[in-house]
Amino acid sequence: MTLRRGFKKEARELALEVRAELGTDVFAPLDPWALAELYGIEVFDLRSPFLPAESVRHLTEERPHVFSAALVPLHPSGAVIIENHVHPMRRRRSTIAHEMAHVLLEHPFGPTLTDENGCRSAVAGIEEEAAELSGELLIPTDAARVAAFKGWSDHSVANHFRVSVAMATWRMNMSGARRIAARTRFKAEARYATPA
Repeated sequence: MTLRRGFKKEARELALEVRAELGTDVFAPLDPWALAELYGIEVFDLRSPFLPAESVRHLTEERPHVFSAALVPLHPSGAVIIENHVHPMRRRRSTIAHEMAHVLLEHPFGPTLTDENGCRSAVAGIEEEAAELSGELLIPTDAARVAAFKGWSDHSVANHFRVSVAMATWRMNMSGARRIAARTRFKAEARYATPA
């Protein structure tokens, strides 16, 4: 499935607006928990006392890979995020950003669950939109282009933005940052080349 026409541009603009609301520069790492707080979304982890101990043990010790987070609607309005605190911090950052993307996009939802394969929902288009926006929130296209012009590796990008290498690779590829940097360098070299 592909994103609807114009969505990537909308996601870029929304991510930059949200970063501005947070006071986070385009080239700075985003704090997903601060984003949730800004929008009134409480984030709980599996250590919360209201969760059944046996279920928590199952999700944190026996099969931690099956649950990353859940966006749970509250009635009459609102939502909370429950996250798996035993996952690596970089994965948790991506997970919270993804769940917040659903909130920012005002997706209609029931509970959504996120595991190691991403968010599980009945609507694939909604998940693609949330993935695109969360990627823009974590590594904006403009920041990816700056990193490409600096010649940063995927590992450098991941370390700077505090995301996984897989997320950094995906954002550098999806943004076209390295392709744009290479094309610009090629044009500059051709312009300044001296004839033989």
